[in-house]
Amino acid sequence: MIDLAIIGGGPAGLTAGLYATRGGIKNVVLFEKGMPGGQITGSSEIENYPGVKDIVSGMEFMQPWQEQCFRFGLRHEMSEVTRVSKKGDIFIISLAGGKSEEAKAVIFCAGGSPKKANLKGESEFWGRGISTCATCDGFFYKDQEVVVLGGGDTALEEAVYLSRICSKVHLVHRRNEFRAAPSTIEHVKKNDKIHIITPAVVEEIKGDASGVTSVLIKHIDSNTLEDIPVMGIFIFVGYDVNTATLKQENGSMLCECDEWGSIKVDLSMKTNIPGLFAAGDVRTQASKQVVCAAGDGATAALQAIAYLEHK
Repeated sequence: MIDLAIIGGGPAGLTAGLYATRGGIKNVVLFEKGMPGGQITGSSEIENYPGVKDIVSGMEFMQPWQEQCFRFGLRHEMSEVTRVSKKGDIFIISLAGGKSEEAKAVIFCAGGSPKKANLKGESEFWGRGISTCATCDGFFYKDQEVVVLGGGDTALEEAVYLSRICSKVHLVHRRNEFRAAPSTIEHVKKNDKIHIITPAVVEEIKGDASGVTSVLIKHIDSNTLEDIPVMGIFIFVGYDVNTATLKQENGSMLCECDEWGSIKVDLSMKTNIPGLFAAGDVRTQASKQVVCAAGDGATAALQAIAYLEHK
């Protein structure tokens, strides 16, 4: 039987594996169907992780994590997890192909991914002027104009954040009304650096070999087109968390989740199910930053160690 199963091999999962094995848990298995590293491996540049002074790609950044985390005995099971369930005090890890494993405790950190808007040019320039994280990439557009697409809390909050860095933020939303908190909407409307464009949609993201060069929008009321010359567009049209494997045969979730499927945890990364912990982007109120995911993973591992010692 596995002492601790870790579902997901991103920064949260790898850090959890490092702390768990180095903390004395003997049989720790990380389930990740591909090579560990997570969503961050797709980033072209990382320059905001404390202690890493050089600008590196996501792939380069995560390579030493794997080497370090497996040094202390973490085992990688390259299998797809189809369901996580619990029978009595034991967790059942169901795998593709019909195989299953039993575990005494589970740290769930399968991550998530921002939704794409399915725009013309989006796939071509993804990561080359198209971003879904203002905290990560906003600094690259210091004193420049950018476009923000979206109308929810995240889009408006990120527009405000970008307004502190960029010379102008064009906020594009398909409706006249925003879906954000009233206080956030008021903050946006009072910000002189945010140019609200509603109702409007993005028709095309244009660019060349160097990346994005402009964003073509259509004003819905007048049906007119406007080409905004910018080198960056930030898209906030939703986020998918990878919690489908927690859905049970009866349709319920193994643990308590919010309306968007994110796992509810306390400050110790504990769920409402004893022995089940969640870390990283799958949890509620996740900052979606590598350094935060790593902290979550460490916290979850320390709590898992305490849980197993008590058991």
